[in-house]
Amino acid sequence: MKELLTDATARAIRYLEGLDTRPVAPAPAAVTALHALDEPLPAGPTDPAATLKLLDEIGSPATMAMAGRRFFGFVIGGSLPVSLAANWLAGAWDQNAALYRPTPGASHLEQVALRWLLDVLRLPPECSGAFVTGATVANLCALAAARHAVLAKAGWNVEAQGLFGAPPVTVIVGAEVHPSVTKSLGILGLGRSRVVKVPVDGQGRMRVDQLPALTGPTIVIVQAGNVNTGAFDPIGEICRRAHAAGAWVHVDGAFGLWANAVPALAPLAAGIADADSWATDAHKWLNVPYDCGLAFVRDPHALQAAMAITAEYLPTQSEHRNPSDFTPELSRRARGVEVWAALRSLGRAGVADLIARNCAQARRFAAKLSAAGCEILNEVVLNQVLVAFGDAERTRRVIEAIQADGTCWAGVTVWQGRTAMRLSVSSWATTDADVDRSVAAIVRVMTQV
Repeated sequence: MKELLTDATARAIRYLEGLDTRPVAPAPAAVTALHALDEPLPAGPTDPAATLKLLDEIGSPATMAMAGRRFFGFVIGGSLPVSLAANWLAGAWDQNAALYRPTPGASHLEQVALRWLLDVLRLPPECSGAFVTGATVANLCALAAARHAVLAKAGWNVEAQGLFGAPPVTVIVGAEVHPSVTKSLGILGLGRSRVVKVPVDGQGRMRVDQLPALTGPTIVIVQAGNVNTGAFDPIGEICRRAHAAGAWVHVDGAFGLWANAVPALAPLAAGIADADSWATDAHKWLNVPYDCGLAFVRDPHALQAAMAITAEYLPTQSEHRNPSDFTPELSRRARGVEVWAALRSLGRAGVADLIARNCAQARRFAAKLSAAGCEILNEVVLNQVLVAFGDAERTRRVIEAIQADGTCWAGVTVWQGRTAMRLSVSSWATTDADVDRSVAAIVRVMTQV
């Protein structure tokens, strides 16, 4: 065992140390070589060391360098070394972090991490929370709590009675709502197409003047960080209007919620602590390994009522918090361990510095690319930069050429009718030199297409 794990460690370190010298995207030959894995299931045991060797030699070259310094796609930030190390250790523990009594270490670390998260994100300290796979399930959990609360207020127990015959729930979203929210609404039986969509402004922010009248059981979903522009809905004003009508306000803050940890950026999220629930990702801007999403709910009872289960064989009775009382899963890994490690290592100032530095790098991208003749489509208020290289066809060709060049990687998007390259700066490892190197490559490729 020791030799195998030592070998795995050496291979992982060698992979990470080599990211800066390899293209960000895998070479076509490496992707083709994956067919070497298409073999019949072995009839009997094989050498574990040979299996690991094959995995590394075939699998590693075929990966996207998302852990590297110049991957700017999908708001993926790589893993802080301490969070990756904690993830390895937690994997060795192999805890099913569902209940406190069987797994006190993992459960207690989750409690501490939750308290620290509420502190650094400046959310109400009485909130409950859930560590889940990502923002999709975090939105699902928070909106399940919202569904419970608004229907309970109308005299309906949705967990016991279901939605058949329930009072209708109105769901209000912005016109540029993220599809993960829409997916969550569909799973919860609230419908993907029956939502009320509010028009947005030129940066994707919900227009408060276009909010409909709010009556009956209502959930209003706002954005902290538009997936294309990084813009924030006017959350404080929306909360005031919604709460005056008895509505629940949920914040989809997959990456934008982290702005509230930075004093200079907090005005973007003004009033965010007045909401009723929030969803975000730790694997985005806290830079912990995939996967780790977070749901927070002001009313602990609402989240627990929507998620908790009991069974005769489960040791659920405890004076401590049982993690699975707040999540859909009973079988779950100890995601709180790496979050605890990241927060303890960075501290409040380190979290703020990481986020502020990435935002400054996004502005650096925008300024240098604009000076080189590129069109910047959005106001760069956070870490998102939308770049156009002319019409849609040319922009797509330039993006494909940039990806093939390998110096950096960014994806394509279509926003308010314009095709653009979307740069998302969210890695602890990215330096200003990486930005400048990427800009030089983008400009060089642009002039050749």
